[in-house]
Amino acid sequence: MRLAIVCEQASPRGLAGQACGGSHAGQLAELATVLWHAGHDVRLYTRADGSGTHQLADGVPVEHIRAGPTGTVADDARLPHTSAFGQRLVSRWRRRGWEPDLVHAHDWLSGLAATTAGQQAGVPVALTFHEVGMARRRHLGAADPSPSCRVGMERKLAQAVDRVITQTRAGLDELVRLGVARQRMSLIPAGVDPRIFTPRPSAPRGGRRILTVGSLDGLDEHKGLSDVIRALAQLPGAELAIVGGPPGSAVADPRARRLQELAEACGVGPRMRLVDGVRREQMPDWYRWADLVVCAPWYEAFGLPAVEAMACGVPVVATAVGGLRDTVVDRVTGALVPPRDPAALARAVRGVLGDSVRRLGYSAAARDRVRQCYAWERVAPRLEMEYRQLCPSALTRTASA
Repeated sequence: MRLAIVCEQASPRGLAGQACGGSHAGQLAELATVLWHAGHDVRLYTRADGSGTHQLADGVPVEHIRAGPTGTVADDARLPHTSAFGQRLVSRWRRRGWEPDLVHAHDWLSGLAATTAGQQAGVPVALTFHEVGMARRRHLGAADPSPSCRVGMERKLAQAVDRVITQTRAGLDELVRLGVARQRMSLIPAGVDPRIFTPRPSAPRGGRRILTVGSLDGLDEHKGLSDVIRALAQLPGAELAIVGGPPGSAVADPRARRLQELAEACGVGPRMRLVDGVRREQMPDWYRWADLVVCAPWYEAFGLPAVEAMACGVPVVATAVGGLRDTVVDRVTGALVPPRDPAALARAVRGVLGDSVRRLGYSAAARDRVRQCYAWERVAPRLEMEYRQLCPSALTRTASA
């Protein structure tokens, strides 16, 4: 099958592997590579942050489409250019003599571009909602930077595409509330490669190291990092690393400085460090460094760091919000706590770190859950089944090639 994956908002630099753990771009790069190895002719299309075409490590082409501003910009600045993005996709396909059998778009702006391209090229479009605008607005309120038209456009978009894919039960429920018919949707989670995200070979240490993963160049209050720092103040002897990216001077960001100032005010400055510039391939080492991973957002659409940590056999303490309610099984692979509650977070962390037997049990269960539910060998065939239903003749050609 000739498959175009459209990820308008993902940085080409991130797709090349320089994004930190849990990144949207890194996850899509893995998806493209898995499908490439399954025999599909895959090409990734993203908004230009440079020019030309490059390849992922395993040979998947990444093509940059110039439409609107380059660099990291907000949704409302990119929205007016999505139609041009879609039209230039079609022009690129025709000019190079390669038209896809199916377009798989990721997130709403990519979906807008993909529907433009799909309608002009006459090919079906599948759309994965990584996040639903209505949920984001409800949870973030005035802090939500999305354009005011997003909710209405997502409703129309879900009706325009040929298949809607959501990654969590929470996302599925949100789309039903938006008016999307259940029979038009499939629930397929994000994937992870358990051959890369592997457990450390030795038994857990003394249970003192806590890791949380979050982008240090965009620290927002809803990510709950301040709650983790306040919880650390109630955990004598524990040390915390907050790992984020992409590479650069993120720790000089004013918001990062506020976290450092909070740590000093809470008396845990020497026990906390902010780390930026971590390449995606280095993330397994960070997960293996930790005795426990904490994911404490006030709102989270999926929570890929939790899955990556579990693949490494690391228990997770997470807030019971959004997709984290799917990935973390309370008292089986880790613990779930209410959001915005540093005291409850500290109690849960203390309970796991202080009980090596529980940690070992959670570790084994976490690893098993990833193999059963989130490993690419489980996730990719489910996507291929969706593709088969949308264009069966293309997969027949792939199988006979």
